Amino acid sequence: MTRVLIVGAGPAGIRAAEAVAKAGLRPIVVDEAARAGGQIYRRPPEGFRRAAATLYGSEAVKAQRLHDLFDAMVKAGQVEHLPEHSVFALRDGVAHVAGAGGGRRIPYDRLILATGATDRVVPVPGRQSAGVYTLGAAQIALKAQGMALGRRIVLAGSGPLLTLVAVQLIKAGAGVAAVLDTSSYADQIWGAAGMALARPRVTLRGLRMRAALGRLYHADARLVRIATDDQGRIALHLQDARGRPQDTPCDAVAMGWHLRAETQLADLAGARFVWSMDWAQWLPQADPMGRAGPGLYLAGDGVRILGADAAERAGTLPAQACLQDLGHPVAGTGALLRQVARLDRFGRAMARAFPWPAPQVHALPDTTILCRCEGVTVGDLRAAADLGGAEANRVTSIGRIGMGRCQGRYCQLAAAELIARQVGCPVPDAGRLRGQPPVRPVPIAALLEAEEG
Repeated sequence: MTRVLIVGAGPAGIRAAEAVAKAGLRPIVVDEAARAGGQIYRRPPEGFRRAAATLYGSEAVKAQRLHDLFDAMVKAGQVEHLPEHSVFALRDGVAHVAGAGGGRRIPYDRLILATGATDRVVPVPGRQSAGVYTLGAAQIALKAQGMALGRRIVLAGSGPLLTLVAVQLIKAGAGVAAVLDTSSYADQIWGAAGMALARPRVTLRGLRMRAALGRLYHADARLVRIATDDQGRIALHLQDARGRPQDTPCDAVAMGWHLRAETQLADLAGARFVWSMDWAQWLPQADPMGRAGPGLYLAGDGVRILGADAAERAGTLPAQACLQDLGHPVAGTGALLRQVARLDRFGRAMARAFPWPAPQVHALPDTTILCRCEGVTVGDLRAAADLGGAEANRVTSIGRIGMGRCQGRYCQLAAAELIARQVGCPVPDAGRLRGQPPVRPVPIAALLEAEEG
């Protein structure tokens, strides 16, 4: 029987597994979480008492439906699920996987990557301080543990996740001091028109959530620095839309500028990449069905940042492409393609509404920590760019940017912006950091004890 490996058990991975299982194949689904659902529909531990409506709000029905679907497939033996396992390398049709029991090798004939996305982060002076998190981290703590990361929290960045996390925290009873958006009202109005044309109901729901924030929300904010003292107190210093300095005392800051596609495994699997002007990041190339190479299929936010609704459809499509290539009949492909095209229009309009704040990156002082893993400052990077020129990997070899445990996930985009600015070239010409195994930190035992699964 053809061996189909699916990496990721979020909305895209679950729908891909459903399509493959319906065709009579039994896919292996590897996921880093203890329970399927992905980041957007992250599930709390067994026995957790908070209701789905509290955890997921308006998306509770969708979340519960996906959870039940996946659990039923696993119970029926249609899917082999490997929770709390991480694929850290791919080579010659074999996935190298680490889990609690050590390492193992999983051969595959077809690979569907549904790796999702992570927070896209802009360095802010002082972000290395205790009490500073990403929006995703704040959301994980709320969903998985039922806790807020502070009693007086400032949320900063841009994109729908900023509003969503703020509303979720307030609904859970957390103290939100301010919601600071670096995008302007002008950008948001321009983008919202395209969003409303593509998905009017979703756009209206987002506007209602924004309205619920009231005076907590501030647009066109410029984040200056995060200050802390020896007592653990924090203050976020900013300039408002009129350029006036403002201080917001708090005990926690959560930041994020929409999302960054998780692409390391796609890189190792041989996908080609192209710079997206809409999303200001490198994205893997795939056809409308998700084909990215022989036996390689990409699903969900790991190839296009479109959100959970699109991820479900964009999980089914790559699975259908895989089945078509294996000679299995599939149905409904045309309708799914049209739906994803509409969702793609919505996503591009959303990117225009909440743009990557390149001017803020350009203005960073030299002392700002850019790479928290290696302690590399913005000044270090600028000096390395003067020596290495406009090529990210050459600059990395000189200045160690992106050589830490996250492999550039949280600093590469800002680094490319700074390199391009320093040498006077377009950002795409700075290139991207090459993916390197292991894509996640793994115990040495996982490398020594790997056995074929």
